[in-house]
Amino acid sequence: MKYFFLLFFFFTQLYSDAQPTPPLLKATDLYRLPQLKDCKASPDGMMLAYVVATVDTAKDKTISHVWVSSVDGKTTLRMTNGEDGDFAPQWSPDGKYLSFLSSRNISDDSSSIWLLDRRGGEGQKLLDVKGKLTEYVWRPDGAKIAMVIKDADTVATPKPKNRKPFVIDRYHFKQDIEGYLDSSSSHIYLFDVATKKLDTLTKGIYNETGIDWSPDGTQLAFVSNRSAAFDYNDNTDIWTIKAVPGSEPRQITTWKGSDDRPVWSPDGTTIAYLQSSAEDDFTMYGQNLLCVVDANGGTPRRLSAKLDRPVNNPHWSKDSKSVAAIVTDNRNAYAALFSITDGSMKPLGNGQYNCTEMEALNDNNWAVLGSTPQIPYELYLVQHNDYKRLTHQSDSFLTHVSLANVEGFESISKDGTKVSGILYTPPNVVKQKLPLILFIHGGPVAEDEFDFDAERQVLACAGYAVAAVNYRGSNGRGIAFCKAIYADWGNKEVKDIIGAANYLIAKGIADSARMGIGGWSYGGILTDYVIATDNRFKAASSGAGSALQLSMYGVDQYINQYNNELGRPWEHPDRWIKLSYPFFKASKIKTPTLFMASQNDFNVPVEGAEQMYTALKTLGIPTQLVIYPGQYHGITVPSYQADRLQRWIKWYDKYLKY
Repeated sequence: MKYFFLLFFFFTQLYSDAQPTPPLLKATDLYRLPQLKDCKASPDGMMLAYVVATVDTAKDKTISHVWVSSVDGKTTLRMTNGEDGDFAPQWSPDGKYLSFLSSRNISDDSSSIWLLDRRGGEGQKLLDVKGKLTEYVWRPDGAKIAMVIKDADTVATPKPKNRKPFVIDRYHFKQDIEGYLDSSSSHIYLFDVATKKLDTLTKGIYNETGIDWSPDGTQLAFVSNRSAAFDYNDNTDIWTIKAVPGSEPRQITTWKGSDDRPVWSPDGTTIAYLQSSAEDDFTMYGQNLLCVVDANGGTPRRLSAKLDRPVNNPHWSKDSKSVAAIVTDNRNAYAALFSITDGSMKPLGNGQYNCTEMEALNDNNWAVLGSTPQIPYELYLVQHNDYKRLTHQSDSFLTHVSLANVEGFESISKDGTKVSGILYTPPNVVKQKLPLILFIHGGPVAEDEFDFDAERQVLACAGYAVAAVNYRGSNGRGIAFCKAIYADWGNKEVKDIIGAANYLIAKGIADSARMGIGGWSYGGILTDYVIATDNRFKAASSGAGSALQLSMYGVDQYINQYNNELGRPWEHPDRWIKLSYPFFKASKIKTPTLFMASQNDFNVPVEGAEQMYTALKTLGIPTQLVIYPGQYHGITVPSYQADRLQRWIKWYDKYLKY
């Protein structure tokens, strides 16, 4: 009898301790997902400031606030509470103050610098800015702040009066988010913290961006395109200028492509920066190279030339002997150190986290913003080649949801090309054939990586096998792989998508009778190409796409790409028509297709979706058009983001689940 009661107690206790499995991730759960960015290390290397963006569902907007965490992970504090959002934190050089940008008490979309005393008290606004403040950097002694301010719109009039007409004489006259481009420019200004005096450092018709102080505080490095026909090319260079009003800038680099992101070495002798891989007037299918050049100019050295992988986000080590950068490599983005002596590379950490940002700390330690397929981006300390997690902003979100399984795969296309992919499948599903969604990334020069992908997670948790395919044109596989689709859209990348589908069918993962496809931007464009090529797909969603490419000339922001890659339409009409085959062969499309677009998109304008919707509607193919009001290329309103995901699932369910 005693034995019976012991067993009864054991199983009762086991049952009572068991936790119920959280529900599968759904679209509205993403309201609770925090997003981290803008990591900055304090001067003593002991604290990290960063931004956490969260959704305010009542206001239907994402609001960001500044947080700080100690590098030992013991202290985490929220520093700001503004209702309008705070971002771009930086530390004063003495470490006593935390500055940030905020649009508090400002009626338009501009912002000002605010200062927060670490000893306590409310934030104080440092200055009022006429124009749009986009960058700022403290001088090393803390006495001045350099900033980039875009000229104020002098022809705009207060609401409810109508704005004056746009008067345009530029060649490149449209840009997503910015809208129509006039003659206004972005220039460098110097702000004296003690006297509150603002001085103009640069003037004229050129734009200056990417500012960085020399360690002695006498000069600034910056990026500017000062070529004679700057609207017709991407020929940005690195310049320096003495931090005294009236000074003339000095050109440091002469590469005919683009030079960007200058970072001064701590010893003041060298500038690290990113250089484009080609000297063309416009380079879509390229990758950034990590370079260093003497601060006084001279012949640059390409530290990552032999790597054949793109690098980003350069940062100097404290001893000025190496430069750290994020390397994009076949579904991974890892932090690595490059020796300035011979360019040799050493990865930081064990490579299990996908990284986007990094900061140098003390004793050759680094902080990175990292993620895995199951953990959203958090801050980590990289120490002794290992990662230590510092923040846990996403813990509450993860506790209340079940996530999809994630694994990599490789497929072979019809022409023998090996293509990398990532597969998402519903959790706890008995091995069986699943309806498949090939969800395609944009760019095309981008890459799907082993990080937390909220959209594909939601789609997989809705009962689908979801495949991300890094088709030719993607980065992370070298220049040749990236440039393979130059002036040949809708050919090789379609073979790669179909090859991935065939692989997943052969492996018994995908049900060949229930396959869908979709994507946004070039993912939407590629969706149009695929459904005009292969009728096996029973449902599609083309977001922010285009098919009648000829009609995009002069309508979107890619005029330089078109002229350099495809040529002028009146000189090469056959080429343009060939690349527009989804529209001219619309009668071959049998796939029910959901078209989506943003009303104010200047990247891939709404006309691209409207044209294909009209074509399929004319042909009697099931279709629908959804346009998100007031949105640019990227959807930013939280309810619209959830709505888009829910509409995708509803559309795929209708045609793939039966």
